[in-house]
Amino acid sequence: MHRFLSNNRDELVARCKLKVAQRPLRAATDKQLAHGVPMFLDQLTRTLAAERNDDAAASIAISGPSGGDSLALSEIGVSATAHGKELLNLGYTVDQVVHDYGDLCQAITDLAFERDAPFAVGEFRTLNRCLDNAIADAVTEFSSQRDAFLLVQQTAGEKQRLGFLVHELRNSLGTATLAVRALELGNMQIGGATGAILKRSLSTLGLLISRATAEVRGEGSDQRQTFSVATFIVDVELAARLDPNMKAAVFEVRAVDPGLAVHANRDLLHAALANLLQNAFKFTRKDSLVTLNAYAFGDHVLIDVEDHCGGLPPGGAAKMFVPFKPNDDGRAGLGLGLSIARQSIEANEGALTVRDVPNSGCVFTISLPRQALQ
Repeated sequence: MHRFLSNNRDELVARCKLKVAQRPLRAATDKQLAHGVPMFLDQLTRTLAAERNDDAAASIAISGPSGGDSLALSEIGVSATAHGKELLNLGYTVDQVVHDYGDLCQAITDLAFERDAPFAVGEFRTLNRCLDNAIADAVTEFSSQRDAFLLVQQTAGEKQRLGFLVHELRNSLGTATLAVRALELGNMQIGGATGAILKRSLSTLGLLISRATAEVRGEGSDQRQTFSVATFIVDVELAARLDPNMKAAVFEVRAVDPGLAVHANRDLLHAALANLLQNAFKFTRKDSLVTLNAYAFGDHVLIDVEDHCGGLPPGGAAKMFVPFKPNDDGRAGLGLGLSIARQSIEANEGALTVRDVPNSGCVFTISLPRQALQ
């Protein structure tokens, strides 16, 4: 068999490439095959030649013993491992790893039948042993690399979810703390507007904890309702005026049409808009204007937050909503606020965009479907 394989090497490789090319979602490239069929075919030929010469040690060193490598990988094991890793990097699946080696086995038997070249039983056993070891090592490495990749993705996702929860808990706790401080300094009653802010902040804390608990349990809930945009903006304004960063800016809230309404999770939307205002207060120039404006636009309600930060650097808008990317001046915490705001708004079937006004500032716009006020 080793002479047959050596004499027909190019034909066998060509047939394998053809089989790969005909397989759905699979491309036959020289790069992909570099650690695959040609190298395996050469190793199989050398294994058969070693056994023909009664050199069992050389045969085992090249292709490994029956049942797989025990301590150290054989030559076939090393190249098959590289092939399995390469296939994962190219985006293929585990069945395509197996098919690569099965193609060669099929090509050998087909060509041998066509040319009436019978093989000894022992040679077929060697062929099967080499294929078995190569497939096992390739699949093992493929699976190991894939599991490591999935673990990294899972860890990153868990880190992001935890970061989001911590960020929102911190914001709500901060607002509640500011409300308590204002009540103490002003000797105000708990039943007033500032007391309402405290109650809403505590309610949001409870909502965040409940939502996290439901996620751990694998549960979900829809807490959306239809509410007046005008009264919602009043609540947001009251809470925003407690933000100490607002003192360096001029905060203007435009009048809102009392007939406007949206259907959303009010607490999530409040948290999202609060993040946008916090961001504006942090980065707008000293004594410049921050504007909050809600209005109808066709069948949508738009809520704009405009600042005068001086505009964005090139490519800044594209990076604005990427989590864990705080600004260089260290004022943006975990860099999660805008990412959380976008996710919260999208969870309410809305959209969040940013428009750069060169040499002036930014306009963040929340867009939500307009509803009839009930």
